[in-house]
Amino acid sequence: MAEITRLSGHSDWIELDFVERERTPSELMKLGIRLHLSGLSLSNTIREIEKFGVKRSRKAVHDWVQKADLQPADDASPDHVALDETVIRINGQQFWLYAAVDPETNKFLHIRLFTTTTTVLTQQFLRELQEKHDVSDAVFLVDYAQHLATALRRAGLRFQTVRHGNRNAVERIFREVKRRTSSFSNSFSNVQPTTAETWLQAFAVWWNSLN
Repeated sequence: MAEITRLSGHSDWIELDFVERERTPSELMKLGIRLHLSGLSLSNTIREIEKFGVKRSRKAVHDWVQKADLQPADDASPDHVALDETVIRINGQQFWLYAAVDPETNKFLHIRLFTTTTTVLTQQFLRELQEKHDVSDAVFLVDYAQHLATALRRAGLRFQTVRHGNRNAVERIFREVKRRTSSFSNSFSNVQPTTAETWLQAFAVWWNSLN
């Protein structure tokens, strides 16, 4: 399994509690999940797995990512939180990806996909973020979007309106997400929004494992 280690790197962040009677060795399942999230298409991922004498379908790898239900870790206490949203297109429809990032570690704190962007949905996102992490003393870094400032004010959270500096962390991540979603059509065509959100959350866990 040395070759698997070389290809996959550190995979302790992948839990396989969902496995019941899966025929694939757990090391290969972790390899498939990691390679797909790191940039390989489903087709290229199964080609890598086939090098170990195991044949699996594109759907199998897709299902591994979905069933693993990967979520960014809880219980962070960041000094700053970069908060932003960006447009993601799924099946030709527009959705909004919300993300909170710790600019000091460059890690996702929370990520969600919504059908639109409003103050109410931003408040929902902030409530979920507060349930996962201690952000009561953090300073949120936002752009000039009024609904972000309004939601933060209603939540009693401190914020600064900035365009550069530490807020660039979330913008860099969004650039990578956009690159992946635009070139990775087999991840976001003919899928439900909840399926895409699960993939994006898994991507966030992979990204965090690198930082």
